[in-house]
Amino acid sequence: MKARMIFVLTLLALTSYGQDKYNYTHFNKLTEVEGTEYVIATIENWGKMDGLKNRYLLFIDTKTGNTNQVDFPNEGYFQKIEQVKIDDLGINKIIVSAQTVDLDGKKGIDWNDPTQIIILSTDGKERTQLTDSKLFVRTWVVNKQSGTIVITGHYDTNNNGKYDKTDKNEIGIYDLKTLKLINKI
Repeated sequence: MKARMIFVLTLLALTSYGQDKYNYTHFNKLTEVEGTEYVIATIENWGKMDGLKNRYLLFIDTKTGNTNQVDFPNEGYFQKIEQVKIDDLGINKIIVSAQTVDLDGKKGIDWNDPTQIIILSTDGKERTQLTDSKLFVRTWVVNKQSGTIVITGHYDTNNNGKYDKTDKNEIGIYDLKTLKLINKI
């Protein structure tokens, strides 16, 4: 009986370890960060047994080869990654709209969860979540004259998972230099 048990455990350990060679990495998109030596790679690591293992942005210094990794939840989604460079105002930031919060806490992050706006430095070392985790961001636009980002969205005030009349709509204006809220309308 002991010999069988050892055989079964050894076989299980070998097959589990052996599956690791079937993991694969998706480099979904490469984006040049204008005005810097950085490139951003959107990366997903998948395993044959586990499915999606992790998802992150990798900031690659193309002169030195050094990297900075910005992690996001496995179930989360990147919707848009955009650089905002306004030389006159000294602003050079990366804006990421992504779903990173499982609001209902039941089934993981999905399309019914809110989108957040996250601001990253051009090297990926600094990260600031601009919007509240419970705000469902709908649209956003950067005003390059004033160096602000205007974000529209709503709060699901009755927690029914749907956008309806009782939800609180909001427009937020944020300064991209200080990353502070200027006004809510």
